[in-house]
Amino acid sequence: MSKNGFLLIRGKEWSLNTHRYTVLLITFVAYACYHASRKPTGIVKSVLCPEHQRARQGWRPFNGHDGTSKLGEIDVAFLACYSVGMYVAGHLGDTLDLRLFLATGMVGSGIFVGLFGMGYFWNVHEFWFYLSMQMIAGMFQATGWPSVVAVIGNWFGKRKRGLIMGVWNAHTSVGNISGSLLAASVLDYGWGWSFLVPAAFIIFGGIIVYLFLAAYPEDVGFSSIHGDEEAQRRRSVGLSREGSVSKKSIGLLDACLIPGVIPFALCLFFAKLVAYTFLYWLPFYLTQTEIGGKYISVKSAGNLSTMFDVGGIVGGILAGYISDKLNARAIIAASFMYAAIPAMLLYRHYGSVSMNANIGLMIVTGLLVNGPYALITTAVSADLGTHSSLKGDSRALATVTAIIDGTGSVGAALGPLLTGFISTKGWDQVFTMLIIGAFIAGLLLSRLIMAEIAEKTGKTLSSGQQNPQATASQPLLEEER
Repeated sequence: MSKNGFLLIRGKEWSLNTHRYTVLLITFVAYACYHASRKPTGIVKSVLCPEHQRARQGWRPFNGHDGTSKLGEIDVAFLACYSVGMYVAGHLGDTLDLRLFLATGMVGSGIFVGLFGMGYFWNVHEFWFYLSMQMIAGMFQATGWPSVVAVIGNWFGKRKRGLIMGVWNAHTSVGNISGSLLAASVLDYGWGWSFLVPAAFIIFGGIIVYLFLAAYPEDVGFSSIHGDEEAQRRRSVGLSREGSVSKKSIGLLDACLIPGVIPFALCLFFAKLVAYTFLYWLPFYLTQTEIGGKYISVKSAGNLSTMFDVGGIVGGILAGYISDKLNARAIIAASFMYAAIPAMLLYRHYGSVSMNANIGLMIVTGLLVNGPYALITTAVSADLGTHSSLKGDSRALATVTAIIDGTGSVGAALGPLLTGFISTKGWDQVFTMLIIGAFIAGLLLSRLIMAEIAEKTGKTLSSGQQNPQATASQPLLEEER
């Protein structure tokens, strides 16, 4: 079954913009499914490990005194395989057909997320089983982000990319919210269902991608938008294979040498450390903290934690819009990270006053934490993946995205792991770690910030010093004809 879905779409003679909306929708749903399938472990933590709960029993091997540490190891195993797999997936995404690669990753992710949940029905109590399932799932999950960003980069130019990709990046928070609600809604039937339902959704999403996603404009009869001379000289009459297989991908080392890639990758390391600690541990934290003088149930904590992602949706859109207007990606990303520090302090100290205070501060914290995370993984990655030094070769998109997000994912693995150990000493120490991470994330962009400020004030940069954002931060999403 090759391009049946493409033929169906092509037969409708859709316009370029209609195809673009379709691509945005399909990739939005696809990555929302990825994130939804990551949420169950956060939701079921308090069921598997009830030592700090009022619950009387848990699930071996997580119900002992070292249960939280084992859960932290599960998280880091998943994220470590995810981050390592990201570098491989990025290169493969620039080499293989993105549609098939993404569909395979989604189906594989669904199978192993589902197998983790089957441990409940099979009555499995071996730590190695859950560890293995998470590790393999992490490798399949690595296929997602480089692929969807590359697809969007293939279809869109550079004007207003920050705003459009900021809105599009809401799939992360929509996926987190959907995953939390799905996992919490079936938790009463047994924690295994909290994995099986999201697993079924991502497998179904993979089928949709396989049937209907056009990863390259050339695949449905349009020429490349990235200025490839040969593609511009002729528009395809039939389905062109140029988009899928002919372009040469860039190497990892060459991608690292693109100006701005390394600073943003290191910044994302700490930004994702903060964001993923909330992703994996916020529901558990909410069950351990009195809110308005009362403790809430595991299900209520899962539902309440979605407010963090509601703020994240607004943050991603806001960061993208402002960075488009100011042409200053680094300044906006760093400003959000610095502003997240007082927001986290306020949430820790005043979030327990009342439910309304908790929700309000959680939304603000989510906005400031996820804003720069969303900006860097979308617009910045796509900017640098179509940098002028690449001479219009869009086959670098997945590789550059993988380097940036893969480095960030190492931080995403470290945060939840450290939290598993540090939380046993108190949540104040966890928040201290998060504050330090946010501060370092902003600090790492200092050189880029200075370059952007110098550009804005008209100052001439010193000899030999370049503005790595000169190309990456101009107004975006304009077709580069």
